[in-house]
Amino acid sequence: MAEGTILRRNPKRSTAGGSGARLAVDWRGWFARYPTAATFPVVIASILLLWEGLVRWQEYPVFLLPGPLAVGCKMISLAANGTLWKHAQVTLLEIVLGLLLGVGLALILGYWLGKSPTLDRLVSPYIVASQTIPVVAIAPLLIIWFGNGLLSKVLVTGMIVFFPTLVSTIVGIRGVDADLHDLMRSLRASRGQIFFKLELPAALPVIFGGLKLSVILAVVGAVVGEFVGADVGLGFLVNLGRGVLDTPMIFVAVLVLVLIAQALYATLALLENYFLRWRN
Repeated sequence: MAEGTILRRNPKRSTAGGSGARLAVDWRGWFARYPTAATFPVVIASILLLWEGLVRWQEYPVFLLPGPLAVGCKMISLAANGTLWKHAQVTLLEIVLGLLLGVGLALILGYWLGKSPTLDRLVSPYIVASQTIPVVAIAPLLIIWFGNGLLSKVLVTGMIVFFPTLVSTIVGIRGVDADLHDLMRSLRASRGQIFFKLELPAALPVIFGGLKLSVILAVVGAVVGEFVGADVGLGFLVNLGRGVLDTPMIFVAVLVLVLIAQALYATLALLENYFLRWRN
């Protein structure tokens, strides 16, 4: 009875305890749902501390291994005079145009190969044979034929992103249930209705898997093209930094390339969540 009286006289104690418990549960739920966002600052801070500690411990010269502070100062100076944005926007343009070219062709050809096994058997050996040739070996030829401007970099990027999207499109289209095709035909659906209402939604989960790989490879393709021959771009900055032993510049260019790849991948993930929201 006394205990009940105490509880009635102190309702805030019970409410506060419940709120604390709910807060703890909410934090655990948030951490479980967004583990990357929760651990990212800790991981980055740990890497920077270990990096700075290694440089100070071994007393590496700047041209061999610069510390995070030297790299940060170099990034600020390149951003302040406009050099970083000038080269980054060229590389980003090459990546986007290469993706549009390679992915667009892969989606169109992949659809027809997925729908026609005969055409697949006829064309696939030549496509596979073309992919066995390293892009690094073809890039110099493209530079010779098309110059060291934008077109050659777009072609290199398009070639390197073409195959993953092509394969995922073929697999996705072939994975559509045949019974659903029969159902759509029995309902007298047109070819366009079958494509937009059945084939495309059913194949999108697999296609997005190939697109995620293509987005990452697009960054590699643009840099490969700039390595072979270019006078602007982040790959050019890497070559320039290597030539003059400006290692902080190399680190800055690589860091910006990583940020571009992460931004493109995150954008594609958002598009995937939007177009595949029906699965939820």
